[in-house]
Amino acid sequence: MVYELKNNFLSVKINSFGAELCSVISNETATEYIWQADKTIWNRHAPNLFPIVGKLKDGCYTYQNKSYQLPQHGFARDNEFICIENSDSVVVFELTANEKLLTVFPFHFSLQIKYTLLQNNLKVSYSVFNPDNSVLYFSIGAHPAFNCPLSHNEVFEDYELIFPNKKSLTINELNDGLIAKQTNIIELHDNRLSVNQQLFDKDALVFKGNQINEVQLISKKTKKGVALKSLNWPYFGIWTKKQTSQFVCLEPWFGIADSEHATGDFTTKAGIIKLESEQNFDCEFELTFI
Repeated sequence: MVYELKNNFLSVKINSFGAELCSVISNETATEYIWQADKTIWNRHAPNLFPIVGKLKDGCYTYQNKSYQLPQHGFARDNEFICIENSDSVVVFELTANEKLLTVFPFHFSLQIKYTLLQNNLKVSYSVFNPDNSVLYFSIGAHPAFNCPLSHNEVFEDYELIFPNKKSLTINELNDGLIAKQTNIIELHDNRLSVNQQLFDKDALVFKGNQINEVQLISKKTKKGVALKSLNWPYFGIWTKKQTSQFVCLEPWFGIADSEHATGDFTTKAGIIKLESEQNFDCEFELTFI
């Protein structure tokens, strides 16, 4: 079921399947900011990543001497959430452990995703609760895709990424979806990085070490676009599908793909969060539509 948030500035739609943001439209200009999931290119809008971010080495992990399989980015994006709160400005969804999920992820959990609309700003909040007596291990992340370009009289290369107060960034390369040892430094020009297809020739740009707290995807022609703020998220990804030129994903993460040399032990996985019994983990990011 699709739920709608609306004010004088924006009309927002979120699907209870995956609790996925699927539309943000400017009420003034009718501009659609969110990628509309063309199945011939990439059939998602803004998937929520849980209980892993990225890819597992060999597609599996071990916990207490037992092996489990999970697809890239986990299962939350492919499950129906329950709506537990709904108004014109706020909607909250929840996913909890069930018999099917426990076969691939042997932990009890409650994952709540809250969307809050205020003027031209949309806040996305995650809350994970551990109801069990044992430790809950997980990662969580976001994967929103934004139309680029936003209008028919522009092209992909008319856009740039702006990183306030940054002169350079260090990226970790991917090898078949896994984190490689190789790192590269991207030099920014006036805090800016031009968008082009070649930027993503080696897959996503992956940033470790809390490098990105704010990024803007902005048209050099119209100055329209989106700004994302994600304070204190340790990892970040920027991606579009190779050899396409229609959208860019800005992805704050509390978690990261396995490295090429990962052991598979879930308790020591890179980026894993360890949540004690009866405790909550909370994080959020904000989108401002310009």
